[in-house]
Amino acid sequence: MTDTTERSPIVSTGALIEWLVPFAFLVCAGWAVWHTPAYILSFIPPASDSLVEQMSQLHYRKDVTPDMPGLFGGYADILDWLALILLPIIFVIGTRTIRVAPMEFQNWRPIDRTALFVGRITMILIISMTLVMLYEVFLRYAIEAPTLWANELTLWFAGYVFLFSGLYAMQQRCHIRIFLLYDVVPRWAQRCFDVMGAALIVVFAGFLIFGSYKQVFITKFYKWEMFGTAFDPPIPATVQPMILIIVALIAVQAVINVISDWNLEPEVHTAADDIDQEELEILKKSVGSD
Repeated sequence: MTDTTERSPIVSTGALIEWLVPFAFLVCAGWAVWHTPAYILSFIPPASDSLVEQMSQLHYRKDVTPDMPGLFGGYADILDWLALILLPIIFVIGTRTIRVAPMEFQNWRPIDRTALFVGRITMILIISMTLVMLYEVFLRYAIEAPTLWANELTLWFAGYVFLFSGLYAMQQRCHIRIFLLYDVVPRWAQRCFDVMGAALIVVFAGFLIFGSYKQVFITKFYKWEMFGTAFDPPIPATVQPMILIIVALIAVQAVINVISDWNLEPEVHTAADDIDQEELEILKKSVGSD
C-alpha cells in the first residue's frame, strides 16, 4: 500500500475563509433545522390528517417568515429552499478549503476533510455558545431582563459540540487510548489491535442504529418532538437523530484511520508525553529556575 498522505502547508492556516465558511454553514443549517416542519409537510407529509394539522400549526407558530408564500404548492418558502440548496454547496467549499494547523494530526488524507470541517464547525459552535452565555449574563445581571431562549439554545449547541467533537477526536487520534500492552507487541500485533478496535466500534454502531432508528427517526424526528419550554426548541427531534448519524460517521472514520495508519511507523509512548513542555517552562520561570 503506497502512502498517499496529504500534508497541508502550515503557512496557509487561519485564513478568513476558514472562519466564514463554517459560520455560513451554521447559519444555513440553523435556518433549515428550524424550518424542518416545512420540509416534512412539503416532501413527506404524515398520513394522518391530525398529524398534518398539528405539524402545520407548529410550522406557522415557529416560522421566521410567516408572510412569505410556499413554493411549488408546499410549505417551504424561497428562503427555506435557499438554505437547503446552499448547505451541500457550502459543505463542499468548506471541505476543500481546510488547512491543517500545526497542532493537528499531520498524516491526513483527502477523505479526512469531512471530519476536519466538522471540527471547524464545532469551533464556531463553541464561540457561538460562549457569546450566547455572555449575552444572557449581561441581560440578567446588568439590565435584569433575562431571555427565555438563551439557556435552551446553549444546551442545544452544547449537545452538538459534544457529538461533533467525538468525530473530530477520532480523526485526530486524540481519543483516550491505553498503550500499556499496545507498545510492547510487534507491529503486526498492533495492526491486529487496530483492526479489532475498529471492528468493535463498527459492531457497536450497527447495533445502536438497528435498535433505535425507528424510535429516533419516526417518533422523534418525523413527528418533530419539541423540548416543551417557553422557547420550545426541537432538541429531541434533532439531537437524537444526530447521535445515530455521528456514531455511524465515527465508525467509518475508525475504519479510515486503520487504513491510513497501516504503513505508518508506530509511535513510542513514554511518561514524557503527559508533560506539557510550555507549561513546564512557565513553571520554571515562575520559580526563577533556568
